[in-house]
Formats: sequence, C-alpha cells, structure tokens
Amino acid sequence: MTESFKGKKVLITGSSRGIGRATALAFAKAGADVAIHYRRDEDAARETAEEARRCGGQVLVCKAELESSAEIDAMFDMIASEWGALDVFMANAAATAFKPIMETKDYHVDRTYQVIVKSVLHAVQRAVPLMEGRPGRIITVSSLGSQFTLPNYSNIGSAKAALESLTRYLGAELGPKGITSNAISPGVVETDSVRFYAKERFETFKANVTRRTPLGRLTQPEDVSGVALFLASEAAGFITGQIISVDGGLTLISYDIDGN
Repeated sequence: MTESFKGKKVLITGSSRGIGRATALAFAKAGADVAIHYRRDEDAARETAEEARRCGGQVLVCKAELESSAEIDAMFDMIASEWGALDVFMANAAATAFKPIMETKDYHVDRTYQVIVKSVLHAVQRAVPLMEGRPGRIITVSSLGSQFTLPNYSNIGSAKAALESLTRYLGAELGPKGITSNAISPGVVETDSVRFYAKERFETFKANVTRRTPLGRLTQPEDVSGVALFLASEAAGFITGQIISVDGGLTLISYDIDGN
C-alpha cells in the first residue's frame, strides 16, 4: 500500500500485540497518527507506541477495559480532546473462553459478546461524530469461526457472526455520512492467541492448517494489516458492508482426495 495516510487519525483496539500491533505500525509507517489501545499489558503498549513514534507521527496510548462503557467513553474523550477528529476506527480486540457448548456459562457469553459486539457498537457511536465531514472508515476483525465450526469455538464464533452482521448494518446506515464499514476475516493467524487456543497441540494444528492452505502457510498479522490499510484508503472508498477473507485459500477446500 503506497498511499500516504499523513495527518489521518487512527484508533485500533487491542493494538499492543498481534494483528492490532502490526496494523498500528503499518498505519504509522504510512504517516498516520495512531492511538494504541490496551487493556492490561502496558509494557507491550508502550513498546508498540515507541516504535510507532519513530515513524514521525503522533501516538496516543489508551488504556480501556472494553467491558466498561465508562472506560470506552474515557478513551474517546481523550481522542476528542487531543485530536478532535478520527478517520479510522478498527475494532480488533476480542476476549473469550474456549469451552464446549455444554460447559459454556452465562458469564463466558456475557464477556465475549460485550467485548466483541456491544463494545464495538458503543465505540462506533462515539467514533462517528468524530468522523463527521471526513471519509470515515470502520473496520472490524472477524474470524473464519463465524462460518465454519471449530472445536470449543462456539462462544466467540457466534459473537464474530454477530459482529459481521453488525458491520453490514453499519455500512448501510452510515453510508449516507460518507463512512464505510467492512470486516476482515483472517484465517488461522500465527499469534499468541492461536497458540493459547491450540495449547500443546499447536505444532500439529499448524502443520494441518498449512497442509490444507493453498498458499502453504498460516496467516500472518501483516497479511491482515495490508488489507486494513487498503480498506482505509481512497481506493476502497466505494466498498462497504463486505466481509473480506484473508486466509491464503484455507476456506476454499473442504477435503482432499484422501478424505482429510
């Protein structure tokens, strides 16, 4: 992506590590001012912020528990005070408990849907007034588990499906304001999160996914960040309400000739 984002204001939730970190740094390298959000790992957030500052733009560091509407409001109050505007809001943060359906409790569902769905709605309601008069961009991060079943993934998979639906509705309702809304649905991304999901079976899981992926590897955070920059660019100004897969072709093939 060669377009300059100089002067653009970008907020990415969950941007101290993984996809969020890679995307924040990609925007910073393209000239944007970025707000690094974190919930708990301040050291990682500060490290990401320092790397972003070396690109020359302004960097904010925002701590917010996305289960708290008050803390979301405080984060947007900071952005409104410091910048007075926002061009890109990327909802990347997620939280869940990987449990079989019969072991999933109300509090597991409540937390997952609060972070993945309800907090996004609240954040968008705060972001849109800051995008008035600008070609605003809302980008959400979904998962292949929204359409395909994975072991112990029903909680977050169903929440991501709801997020995709919300993304479409945002595209329809915010289009008249000149704001686009799209989702990126990555494949299996090689981050700490997938290692936590697979636990001691990670290497076997990685080998199986790689074998079934036409492009022959796991998705990397930078694969996702590249698409995020495209969706935030002028080139994507007429794209809205779409779910874009970034999985190296993993979801193209359901089984091979040997039945695997």
